[in-house]
Amino acid sequence: MAVPKRKTSKARRDKRRSNSWKLSMPSFSKCTKCGGLKTPHRVCGNCGYYKGIQIVEKDA
Repeated sequence: MAVPKRKTSKARRDKRRSNSWKLSMPSFSKCTKCGGLKTPHRVCGNCGYYKGIQIVEKDA
C-alpha cells in the first residue's frame, strides 16, 4: 500500500482543492446586424454576418 513520505502542506492541498482550474463561461457580444448574441470575433450564427459583411449565406 502506498504511503506518503512527506506531509502535504496546507497551501498545496488548498491549491488542489480550489476551483481555479475550472473553465470560465465564454463572453458574448451583440451582433450589429440582427442583434443576436454571438461570441466575439466569430461569424454570427443567426444572420451569417461578420463586421457588416455577409460571410455565410443564410436562408430567410
